[in-house]
Amino acid sequence: MRLLRTISVMTAFSVALPVGLSHAQGWRQYTSANDNFRIHAPSEFEVEDIAYPSEYGAVVPARIYSYEDGANRYSVTVVDYTDARAIHAARPDRTEADYELYWEVDVRASVTYAAANLRKRGGEVTYDAYHYIDRVEGHQLQITNDDGSRTFAAIYLHDSRLYISEATVAPGSPPPGMFQQSLEFLDDAGNRIRYRNYADAIKVRNAEISPDTNPAISSDVQ
Repeated sequence: MRLLRTISVMTAFSVALPVGLSHAQGWRQYTSANDNFRIHAPSEFEVEDIAYPSEYGAVVPARIYSYEDGANRYSVTVVDYTDARAIHAARPDRTEADYELYWEVDVRASVTYAAANLRKRGGEVTYDAYHYIDRVEGHQLQITNDDGSRTFAAIYLHDSRLYISEATVAPGSPPPGMFQQSLEFLDDAGNRIRYRNYADAIKVRNAEISPDTNPAISSDVQ
């Protein structure tokens, strides 16, 4: 389902660059304190607030972090399901099941729903499988588009937020591995989160992992 765009684009806030670094050097580490993630980005992201239509008829807040360079496009969409129950309860057309059950299904099935929407765009799906980062479960897709470009997408659900990372590169370009493999989830203090798996798919969060010694070059901290 197409995203409903709302609020105007706002340029992400940038912290001062360390001595000897400049935007001309390309890839840098981007940190979002608003949405608790970190990723290697090819340049400064633009940030846009949107309304995201969920599978079960709710409209939840989301934010798109994006950068385009000709045919190459990079983005991270973060859908915030934190208030999904209240949002479903406030729907004028809701049923009792929407409030008691479907709000939770909406969240739990959000990875599958996002993957289905990516497939609906068309093109040839060349990879379509389960994936995880730091034991956070998700799904990856690779799609060869009709114009020969390729889209590499990954979707994860963590702490009631859905993270959709996408990189589309021009025909013949190498896979965007630095972008695709660098996504990290953070706690409110900016520490990287990892989990350990136990029997019956129970996950236990590891002790806090301090940020890398190199500070994030870009951040949306206000």
